[in-house]
Amino acid sequence: MSSSTVIVLDFETSGHSPGLGDRPIEVGAVRLEGNRIMDHFQELMNPGFPIGWFIESLTGISNQQIAQAPPCEEVMTRFADWIGDTPLIAHNAAFDRRFLDAELALIGRSRDNPMACTVLMARRILPEAPNHKLATLVHYCGIPTSGIFHRALADAEMTGRLWMTMTELLRERYKLDAIPFALMQHLSRISRTRVEHYLEKYCRQRQDHLNRAG
Repeated sequence: MSSSTVIVLDFETSGHSPGLGDRPIEVGAVRLEGNRIMDHFQELMNPGFPIGWFIESLTGISNQQIAQAPPCEEVMTRFADWIGDTPLIAHNAAFDRRFLDAELALIGRSRDNPMACTVLMARRILPEAPNHKLATLVHYCGIPTSGIFHRALADAEMTGRLWMTMTELLRERYKLDAIPFALMQHLSRISRTRVEHYLEKYCRQRQDHLNRAG
């Protein structure tokens, strides 16, 4: 597998907190290799209880669809096998991370995959955007969209295209041949005021390394 391969995922859920008994009702993900979407994963899942009217209206996923879907445990087993140890990306990753880790624990699995957040990245790379909601950023960056949001695969694909847009922006702005996942992860952890200084230092160090290697 290419070192530039990442998986962008999104959950639609019955509520906001697995600690309060909420569970996923849909998972969607795309596998990116370089700047191309190479594969995808999407399944509805049955959490074992009906979902509320607000979630139905937000997602368009009905209780009838949920009732006919396989249980969370079955879907999450397939999803865990599909993602393997590939680095993961999500928009507001703290939310998706909580549900992913909770569901993996229920099937006796755990996650070693590093994870990055496009909300945190956008706050540093696109600070001038009106806000950092996914729909706003997609429109702000001129990313083509079907107009569908709050469905897992559509949101994962739009998040993937946002990730590709931001990495390409950095690559061009700083004349880099590649943007490693670890660099994007690190940027999301530092303050916005330090981003420019950090990237300039990173570029100098990379150029020094290339000069020595040459």
